[in-house]
Amino acid sequence: MTWALSAVLSLSLATAAAAEELRAGFSLDPSSLDPHFHNFSPNNAVAQHFFDGLTNFDRQNQPRPGLAESWRPIDDTTWEFKLRPGVRFHDGAPLTVEDIAFSLARAPAVPNSPSSFAMFVAGMTVEKVDDLTLRIITAAPNPLVPNNLANVMIVRRAKAEGAGTPQFNSGDALVGTGPYRFVSFTPGSQLVMVRNEAYWGGVQPYTRVTVSFIRNATARTAALLSESVDFIDQPPTADIGRLRADPRFTVTQGVTARTMYLHLDQFRDETPFVTGVTGRNPLRDARVRRAISMAINRQAIVDRVMEGVAEPAAQIMPPFAFGASRTLQPVPFDPEGARRLLAEAGYPDGFGITLHGTNDRYVNDARIAQAIAQMLTRVGIRTEVDTMPGNVFFTQATTGGPNRTPRYSLIQLGFASGTGENGSALRSLLGTFDPARAMGAANRGRYSNPVVDDLVLEALRTVDDTRRAALLERATNIAFGEDVGAIALHHQHGVWAARKPYRVEPRSYEGTLVMDVIRAP
Repeated sequence: MTWALSAVLSLSLATAAAAEELRAGFSLDPSSLDPHFHNFSPNNAVAQHFFDGLTNFDRQNQPRPGLAESWRPIDDTTWEFKLRPGVRFHDGAPLTVEDIAFSLARAPAVPNSPSSFAMFVAGMTVEKVDDLTLRIITAAPNPLVPNNLANVMIVRRAKAEGAGTPQFNSGDALVGTGPYRFVSFTPGSQLVMVRNEAYWGGVQPYTRVTVSFIRNATARTAALLSESVDFIDQPPTADIGRLRADPRFTVTQGVTARTMYLHLDQFRDETPFVTGVTGRNPLRDARVRRAISMAINRQAIVDRVMEGVAEPAAQIMPPFAFGASRTLQPVPFDPEGARRLLAEAGYPDGFGITLHGTNDRYVNDARIAQAIAQMLTRVGIRTEVDTMPGNVFFTQATTGGPNRTPRYSLIQLGFASGTGENGSALRSLLGTFDPARAMGAANRGRYSNPVVDDLVLEALRTVDDTRRAALLERATNIAFGEDVGAIALHHQHGVWAARKPYRVEPRSYEGTLVMDVIRAP
């Protein structure tokens, strides 16, 4: 009798937990629920609740099995994927190779995309082997196929063909294989979803989830304090200490793939926002770039501006990322050494410069810029700050036309890799600007070193992981260590606050997933 009562009680508690609802407060809202419309962190995070890729990312942003339970390279240009048997879409239709081929073809072709997914599927074709086997053929060797495909969600062809943002936002086309199913969406306000009871990856603990999009950071904290939501992402850094001290809440944080860094104009003989010198660009001298790096007290920025939710950086990717340098360390704060290098480079009296950046895109971005300006001014580089909203900055940062010439001399930006490894970061940020080779697309300093280019391009066609990692590490040591091609500042932390008994498990992916919310016993 005792056993029976215990069993009934356990079943009742399990049922109650299984029927639980969850309320979330997200800092950013998606521009569309179409998973192929906009390669944008808030969109991509929301899409992962409804859809899966052939591969998915783990907490360290490395590919793990998704709709494909395994994969292997057949040769340098052929990857074979084995699909999970029995996977079904939300409407009960079985997943097919045709759905996958359609999704990979649709992703780069959605009209009017603000930021396309084309880079993840470039040069790929799909070949069906049988109902559970497909091959991805690439135009050239591509070791990042498993990484890239984690960014491309698989949609149901019968629902998505001919559909756009209106059909996805209404739920008509929003039919995936993911852990949650669509209920309703009010752009800029709220998203409601229910769990997929037939999810191949296991049924989620929350039957219903309501996500409120609360862009104002103070309002997010207020919603948590009033228990209007169960958890929030990115609480204001000024509130984190108070939340940690309050026994009603748990605060978790972890390093993300988002790194704040500086680009410096290295391609013009005279640069437009430097004053006090004539006929030369001091930023082209590696000694000046190193002096700027030495003048920045990274730990002070982490402690005082970021309130401890970051860590000093030596390179564009966190040290745990594939292909990151294992030897580079953040440049020590050394203002006297910076002054000596400036004098050695021919600038004993320094010069003037303007630091441009955003004021609403990254955590404390304007405050970081002001702190850097004060530090540079103290060593003789008299620095003014001009920050602006991200939608203005990114429009103004480069000129139009095929050359997309950078407008500014010194800029502060953030970067997060979409592949979880170092090759795509180096290619985009520090590769010599060359659209024909898809190099340097985000290289707003126009740093250029053919040795780095060769190392990166060789790595990006090398399937052997050990050799590829060594090539990328060497390129990183040159670009960030020897050349100071760009200046890494800090790796940003993701931060989540939840009312007990909830807790959010950190991940390096820059986005918030309900699947990371656990209910502690």
